[in-house]
Amino acid sequence: MLSGRILVVDDDAAIRTVVREALRRAGHIVEAVGTIAELRRALTDFAPDVLVTDVMLPDGDGLEIVPDILRCHPGLPVIILSARNTLATAVRATEQGAFDYLPKPFDLDELARAVTGALAGRVAAHEGGGGEIDGPHELPLIGRSPAMQGVFRTIARVVPNDLTVLILGESGTGKELVARAIHDMGPRGANPFVPVNMAAIPRELIESELFGHERGAFTGAAQRTAGRFEQAAGGTLFLDEIGDMPLEAQTRLLRVLQEGEFTTVGGARRIRADVRVIAATNKDIERLVAEGGFREDLYYRLNVVPMRLPALRQRTEDVGELARHFLDRAAADGLPRKTLDPAAIARLTRHPWPGNVRELENLMRRLAALVREERIGAGAIEAQFDGAGGSEPARAIETEGGLAGSVELHLARHFASFGRELPPDGLYDRVLAEIETPLLRIALAAAKGNQIRAARLLGINRNTLRKKLTDRGIDPMTSRRNG
Repeated sequence: MLSGRILVVDDDAAIRTVVREALRRAGHIVEAVGTIAELRRALTDFAPDVLVTDVMLPDGDGLEIVPDILRCHPGLPVIILSARNTLATAVRATEQGAFDYLPKPFDLDELARAVTGALAGRVAAHEGGGGEIDGPHELPLIGRSPAMQGVFRTIARVVPNDLTVLILGESGTGKELVARAIHDMGPRGANPFVPVNMAAIPRELIESELFGHERGAFTGAAQRTAGRFEQAAGGTLFLDEIGDMPLEAQTRLLRVLQEGEFTTVGGARRIRADVRVIAATNKDIERLVAEGGFREDLYYRLNVVPMRLPALRQRTEDVGELARHFLDRAAADGLPRKTLDPAAIARLTRHPWPGNVRELENLMRRLAALVREERIGAGAIEAQFDGAGGSEPARAIETEGGLAGSVELHLARHFASFGRELPPDGLYDRVLAEIETPLLRIALAAAKGNQIRAARLLGINRNTLRKKLTDRGIDPMTSRRNG
């Protein structure tokens, strides 16, 4: 294992002791100090190979002095420790030239790995420079959990460059928010961010939508129209739901990504594709590749930097902070200002959140509008989950005889029927269809056929709902009449 001279800076004596001893056990020579003034002296007297520093120090900001340190000590890797566990801190650390960023509380093994990586490189990962970004209150991404801190650190590392990013995660986890953050904080931030939902475009129009078309290229093409690649020139093209892209369109997209040029439908002039591409999907794209539903070469072209967003149930530490944020946002939009008592936050934390962050946001807006008291208690939360609060989807479910009990009984009957035999292939998809179809019908009936409202009630986006309705063969107009 590599060993070196490590300078640790933290105003908390207990943290200094723990970190010093952990790094010494790992074979390093360690000096630990508590102020910026001591740090500056130690840079000369101790001559460290790696600097590990907190941000909030008694005599200044440990992050602000990083560029100055790197000017005087070029090539010195700096690892930032911070209790301000926000995306802003992670990006700011990268912009200032830090080698790595670890949120507090940190894992000592992770710190040891970061120190080893810094020693192995002996060079800062990114050059310094650039101004500070806006405060964390202006950023849409929130999370102090280890899972989200990992996402923030990945974002910070890909912001300065043009690498293609593939964002994976369930619906409602914030894939477009991550794509926007990468765009807004990067060198293309002043140029267009153009999102395209591949699941919402008819397959016969995908090429025209992406690359544009010339006048007369097809029936109804009355004039030349720029496609999304042209609209995003100099900026970022966000290809959402990329797993729903037809194979024939995948071939054309792959060629454009390889060559960096494209032609419009019906055109002959080659146009340079000056865009950063970020793609996202909620599907198991590796499974799609294995089954032949997605081109393997395109997958590798898009998967330069993979980023998997955690489901909300995988980062329950963030539920309270997110809930308060959404209540503040609701108040800013004109809804009554509400707060949450600790029991309410505890109840929110126990919920499985199948609709992820989007479901939580919808619930907070509903509570802000419906709860009369200024302080929301656990009872109000429970009423929304149980249907006692009188929400329309809950009443619709009650008319079906109780969804949870019916589903459990249905599944029990399925498995009991097999005896000692193995279940047939495709059981999961079959049972899912049998559960999902009535759920979609119930939501549409509760929303009186309004697809936008039904999607909000379910905690999914409208395009996802429309695709599910198509896949399940559900006619929204029939649901409107039945509702």
